[in-house]
Amino acid sequence: MEQHRTRAPNQGTPNQSTPNQGTRSGGQPLPPQADREGKRRPPRPATRPTPPAGRRPAPMAPAPPVGPETRRRLPNPRLTGLGGGLFSGALMFVLGCLDQLLFGASLTVYGVLFLPVCVLTGLWVRGAELLAAPVVVPIAFAVGLLPVAKGGDGAGERLAGLVTALATQVGWLYGGTLLAGLIILVRGLHRAAARRRAEASRH
Repeated sequence: MEQHRTRAPNQGTPNQSTPNQGTRSGGQPLPPQADREGKRRPPRPATRPTPPAGRRPAPMAPAPPVGPETRRRLPNPRLTGLGGGLFSGALMFVLGCLDQLLFGASLTVYGVLFLPVCVLTGLWVRGAELLAAPVVVPIAFAVGLLPVAKGGDGAGERLAGLVTALATQVGWLYGGTLLAGLIILVRGLHRAAARRRAEASRH
């Protein structure tokens, strides 16, 4: 009898895939990130989300203000009442000597130089002794007149020349003293207002 050949089932079907073409050994399909050789591709690096085109970046915070300790200030000493008297007296004596040497003992020049000394004394006396400024500046004016006042060689003639200079230049003396008084008045009002604000903030 003639025997018919039998085929193995599913042999030679065109849809059958081999292990090297998209499947692992065992018939399981490779993941989508695997290549034909069965190797896994490295994952893509994560990227930051880009802002929309119409949105502007947030503005940067402003720099903190510079503190008072970092700013360059002018000299601001605080003199006691005695220190203010020594400062103004010594400075007026030096200015009087310079007036004697450079301007021939001009009382007008001396009076003009007396005004900024009164301003500095009123600004540099400490707050607890503000009333000392209008007291020490007239004394400093008299001390500075010693090299400027014209007189003889004797002590009596020097004293007479000093009294005469004080009498003739009394306008500069009163003007400088008034200027120092106005400065300490403004400083006193400012200190009182600051004290009231500090007390109000506590309560």
